[in-house]
Amino acid sequence: MKSKPKSKQVKTKAKAKVVEEDFRDENEIAFDDVINSSEEEEEDFDADIQDDDEFEVKAEKYRRRMLAQKQLADAEQQEDIDQRTSKVTPLEDHETEGVQLYEQTHTAEELRDRVQEIVRVLTNFSDEREEGRSRAEYLELLKNDLMELYEYNEFLMDCIMRLFPPSEVVDFLEAMEKTRPTTIRVNTLKAKRRDLVQTLVKRGMNIEPLEKWSKVGLQVFESNVPIAGTIEYLAGYYMLQAAASFLPVMALAPQEGERILDMSAAPGGKTTYIAQLMKNTGVLFANDVSAPRCKSLNANLQRLGVTNCIVTNYDGTGYEKVMRNFDRILLDAPCTGTGIISRDKSIKTSKHYEDIQRSSQQQRSLLLSAIDACKVEGYIVYSTCSFLVEENEAVVDFALKRRNVKIVEMGLPFGRPGFTKYQHNRYDESLEQSRRYFPHVHNMDGFYVCKLKKISQEVPKEPRAVEKNKGKGSEKRPRAQEEASPAAGKKRKTDASSNISIPPKSTSRTPAPKKKSKSKK
Repeated sequence: MKSKPKSKQVKTKAKAKVVEEDFRDENEIAFDDVINSSEEEEEDFDADIQDDDEFEVKAEKYRRRMLAQKQLADAEQQEDIDQRTSKVTPLEDHETEGVQLYEQTHTAEELRDRVQEIVRVLTNFSDEREEGRSRAEYLELLKNDLMELYEYNEFLMDCIMRLFPPSEVVDFLEAMEKTRPTTIRVNTLKAKRRDLVQTLVKRGMNIEPLEKWSKVGLQVFESNVPIAGTIEYLAGYYMLQAAASFLPVMALAPQEGERILDMSAAPGGKTTYIAQLMKNTGVLFANDVSAPRCKSLNANLQRLGVTNCIVTNYDGTGYEKVMRNFDRILLDAPCTGTGIISRDKSIKTSKHYEDIQRSSQQQRSLLLSAIDACKVEGYIVYSTCSFLVEENEAVVDFALKRRNVKIVEMGLPFGRPGFTKYQHNRYDESLEQSRRYFPHVHNMDGFYVCKLKKISQEVPKEPRAVEKNKGKGSEKRPRAQEEASPAAGKKRKTDASSNISIPPKSTSRTPAPKKKSKSKK
């Protein structure tokens, strides 16, 4: 009874085993068919996804597409890491570019990365430099990259790189690309700052006091109305004026009842500020060489309610022949405007060496005329909207040698001191009392201000530096170049503060008469 069921179990197990093997074979055959079919259709997975594709086909196409994108992203990331971490990128990358003569190989981002790397090397040159590479090579590559990135001409870029260390050069150029804050000056002849702020806020202006150093300045962050189109502007309650333009007038410090000259007055921002500080007392002369600009000057004087001003239209050079004995004179000299590149981008490529020399020569003549027109113990303030030494310290140093004046403190609460050394030139040490303003440091236009005091009316026949060196072997304040005396014959003399050649003064105005015997022959 028990053996029979065992045999049946064995038979059933054998049958089940055969069925299982048959099923396994069928499954293997079916699986191979699927694999073979997928291999036949493998090239279709790279095609676009179609609406009539089966679900499995769509999923495979998505998977392959995502995998390809991931591989591409990983490759780009690794390439970027290799480029950024490579030690030899700056100079070797530049040398490899020399092979590709006609291709633009760098984007702005790549140039910024390379500039940053060069600056890093230059700040710690002894440890970071490549072997066999000089500092001049790095500086030349930095200059070329900055010229391409910020679109300056070579002359201006050279001037900027002489003024600042490499890390500060980049900060300066970046600041020049940004616009300066909009500022207005309250006309205290007609309004008070607190009342004007309340009125302008109601008109939709976001406005705040400028800084602690100015009691009349306001900074406009945004406005729903035109700043120069409000009733208050037309009524003369305020004047649109850059913050840097406040500084020369503050240095001049005009007093009530004085006789003051603004030698280059148009369009009238500084002139009206002087009249405001004088409280419409005394006499203020506003001069400008341009007749059309004198019209805009007159319009601003009338709009702001200035009543103590007389407008003249003369060339500033030789103004001492028209009027003299002024208590204070402001000379905001015409210049190349390199400090206001943020407002006029064309200056980057339009200014060259010849323009600087021409402007410097004009500024020297204007400053000497201003000193001659000022009374003894009077003050002259010289200012420009330029950061170039040739238009600033070199001009003032020229005047110090040819007139009896000295530099005095201006009382301005901030600003960098002026240069006393620039390349091979050595200027008067008192020029440290002048002030420079830069956009990346003070968030205002590039500006220069210097205040002079007239000591006497006498005009030295020769530059004072020559007279000092006659009896002394050494000077406490060295000069860059000594000027030749008139006895040097026909040789030309070069001024110590620039490369402008000045012909020597002749010792006699008329030629010596010929002998009678020779004239008879």
